[in-house]
Amino acid sequence: MNTPFDPAAIAAVGIYAALCAFILFWLGNSTGALRRKHRVAVGDGGNKHLIRIMRGHGNAAENIPITLIMLAIAAMIGTPVFVLHILGILFVLGRILHAWHFIQDDAPGWQRFVGFGLSALVTLVLALGLAGHGVWLIFS
Repeated sequence: MNTPFDPAAIAAVGIYAALCAFILFWLGNSTGALRRKHRVAVGDGGNKHLIRIMRGHGNAAENIPITLIMLAIAAMIGTPVFVLHILGILFVLGRILHAWHFIQDDAPGWQRFVGFGLSALVTLVLALGLAGHGVWLIFS
């Protein structure tokens, strides 16, 4: 099966990759600002807010790449563009909520829960969809 790349699908993934890059930039700048505020050059200096924001940044850096890779593969195998947009929007909204939770000194738990939930749902849907598609092609 030779599926040509749909430029609109690749462009859609590009939009969500760029938005995720902005989220990582936001987290990085927020971490840097907090380090400067508390005069911590390396590490967390034992500051609870800095520990919190660094963990949020780390979580984003750990989870964003694999989901974007799967979204790109989904685009390359012919997933409809509207599906890519739905998944991309939900993922970015989840990552924004999750990041916002960690940037704040004290934040309501629903932000982390909903942010993680949306992000994890999209990652799981993509993983199941790609695995299912791959198995289907092997046996068809």
